[in-house]
Amino acid sequence: MELAVLPRATRMLTVSLAAITAALTVGGGVASAHIGVSSADAAPGGFGEVTFRVPNESDTASTTTLRVQISRDTPLASLRTKPIPGWTATLTRSSIDPPVDVHGTEVSEAVTEITWTAEPGAGIGPGQYQTFSFSGGPFPDVEELTLPIIQIYDDGSESAWIEPTIDGQEPEDPAPVLALVAETGSDDTSDNATEAAAGGDTAAGTADSGTSGLTVTAFVLSIAGLVAGLAGLMLGLSARRRNATA
Repeated sequence: MELAVLPRATRMLTVSLAAITAALTVGGGVASAHIGVSSADAAPGGFGEVTFRVPNESDTASTTTLRVQISRDTPLASLRTKPIPGWTATLTRSSIDPPVDVHGTEVSEAVTEITWTAEPGAGIGPGQYQTFSFSGGPFPDVEELTLPIIQIYDDGSESAWIEPTIDGQEPEDPAPVLALVAETGSDDTSDNATEAAAGGDTAAGTADSGTSGLTVTAFVLSIAGLVAGLAGLMLGLSARRRNATA
């Protein structure tokens, strides 16, 4: 009976190690790179620069066109694009019906789409990324602004980054969401808010990193304990086997 136990324990250890390896692989996987958007100074009611970070996700094709959509419900009365060597920017204006009041000015027409098109030989190649920026405002009185994007490749394929994030759950192809900076009377608070909008929220980033680090550490320690326990079980059973056959 004891001789039959050792192979079973060995199988248990093998299965457990395989499960642990799979868990680590899933937990440490790299998420698909999405288009990001950020701003250091875009605040409700104010003007600022908005920058998109666009990675190329194809292994064989280059990104040659980028179409950014701006909702008519949250129009920007003023918008200018930043020049990018090898790219041409085109602004599409549409009527706003009914017109909206922006800081006392009636806006009946605004930019509803920005199209960046690469010149021949340019584009974002495999393994590369590019940044695209525009300056505009005044931004609407909201906490965040959703900016859907269509990414087009030179082989005719498209990536539609247009799906909204609902209840904090990110969809497969999320539309970029710009967090607007909250204006305050304190320079220190304003500086912190600006840093957060630029993707450098030190306090939150440190807290998140610390929590994530503790979680990973606990996970690794629990795995190490499991492996050690199973190894001890195998050693004990092996000793019992030697005693039984002595």
